[in-house]
Amino acid sequence: MATSADDLRARRKSASENCDRWLSQVWVPAPERLRRLAEAATEEKYDSYGHGGDIEAVEQEVAELLGKPAAVFMPSGIMAQQSVLRVYADRSGSKRVAVHGQSHLLVHELNALEEVHQLRIERLTSDPRQPRPDELAAIPGKLAAVTLELPLRDPGFLLPTWDELVVFAAACADRGVPLHLDGARLWESTPYLGHSLAEISALATSVYVSFYKGLGGLAGAVLAGPEDLIAEARRWQRRLGGNLYTMLPYAVAAREGLRTSLPLMGELYERAVEVAMALQGEGYRVVPDPPHTNSFQVYAPRDAEAMDLAAVNRMERTRESICGGWQPAAVPGWSWLELVITPHTLQWPVAEITKAYGELLRG
Repeated sequence: MATSADDLRARRKSASENCDRWLSQVWVPAPERLRRLAEAATEEKYDSYGHGGDIEAVEQEVAELLGKPAAVFMPSGIMAQQSVLRVYADRSGSKRVAVHGQSHLLVHELNALEEVHQLRIERLTSDPRQPRPDELAAIPGKLAAVTLELPLRDPGFLLPTWDELVVFAAACADRGVPLHLDGARLWESTPYLGHSLAEISALATSVYVSFYKGLGGLAGAVLAGPEDLIAEARRWQRRLGGNLYTMLPYAVAAREGLRTSLPLMGELYERAVEVAMALQGEGYRVVPDPPHTNSFQVYAPRDAEAMDLAAVNRMERTRESICGGWQPAAVPGWSWLELVITPHTLQWPVAEITKAYGELLRG
């Protein structure tokens, strides 16, 4: 008897809740996580409407890591990037912002830049790669800002080479337009680029980084850049409702991630390359090959429904979660998902991961 999609979703949810081992999920039971965060809090006072306490401490830490004069903590990266791009637009007198056609700003934010701030989007390219200087040159007229998403998540967590990044940044500088880095996963990008966070950030006027992805925080982001730019961004944070009475849990979790997860980025990247190579030997394909960060896309020569069913069956049998849901690929009969290598993954030998994924293909 065939399994309906609703039944499979219900089985997946139930099986996931009963798992006691995870391959890539940064997951800790809520009570345990909250107790750990309480112990990690180092400041005696709460932050108040974005000032003082652990909020101020994490802003200073990230500003130093990125080599920027100032930084502001915000509840979300969407708010952080809306704020800084609005400041650039107001300063320049232009509402035109150049972005990649597959960037998070366009694909996942309900057209916020146009709907909320009336910004005009100029697409550098929509190809599955980082944009080139000639594509920037092909956009005429005055631009308020140019953004780069490092890595570009939707096409496969893609990065430029260091030399390509330097050349693109120089093209922005020559044109006199600010370069803003959408660095939601900038922490994870340093091993492939071969340069420090500060060296990467020095190529741009402003940088946004996230805390709940590679660093495993609860939520939150930091926007870093020149002092006057950050001061203006704080005003937009207030206008957008981002000055919460306290953001203590987010700040404590962010600082914990900086201490515990950030030093692992090189090891996570190396493990991603090893796992990607092993999965290809099992019959999968990966994008990019090899990975540019600790995250990459995995393609299976089997349809999504069959892969999902195999994954749920295995999860129910072993109480191990090795993947999320599979999606239909562009090639009929193939499916794909994103695989993120986290500190949890380091507890799994590569051979065990390969065997587990091999079981999915064999069904």
